[in-house]
Formats: sequence, C-alpha cells, structure tokens
Amino acid sequence: MADEDVDYLEREVNIFRPSTPFMRDNLRMMFILFGLWILFVFGPVIASYFAPEAMTETRVLGGFPLNFFLTAMVAPGAALVLAGVYARYRDHLDRVYGVSHDSPEDQR
Repeated sequence: MADEDVDYLEREVNIFRPSTPFMRDNLRMMFILFGLWILFVFGPVIASYFAPEAMTETRVLGGFPLNFFLTAMVAPGAALVLAGVYARYRDHLDRVYGVSHDSPEDQR
C-alpha cells in the first residue's frame, strides 16, 4: 500500500488533517477505540443515572450490584482489551506501510 517512500519523522503531525495515509489510518483506529473506551468507562455511570433501580438491584457473581460489577470489572478489562487491539492494529499498520522501529545500528 505504501506507494511512496515517506519519511514519517519529517511530516507534520496534525490530528485533524493527517499528512500521510499511515497517520490517517492510525488516527482513525485511535478515535474508534477512544469512543469505545468512553462507552465502557462512562456507560455504567450514565446507566446508573437513568436506571438506578435496575443497576443497583440487579445482582451478578454472588451478589455484586450490576453497576459495581460493570465499573470495577468490565471497564478495566475492556481498557486492557482495547489496548491489545490497538497494539495489534499498529503492528499491522507498521507492516503495511513499512515502518521500522529499529535504529540504524540494529540494522547492521
């Protein structure tokens, strides 16, 4: 996919107008994952505001209230999964666009 030999360190970084296809694809995934992170972190809080009875009276895993379970277990777990998804996607982008993280000394 990399049609041109691009020096990514010399390009301007602008999150609203990415200067390379690599930056565009990377920022797209970052925004998608950030939106999912917001949903997982703030979703239980918002649900507790709009449906407090359902969130506090519903019990899971031996008696924990649903709002506690979602906030204490699902939100941190989702953050770890999203970090793993981003790492794998970034490795994929590095292969597609030929980005190497090796220093010149490592390539000898």
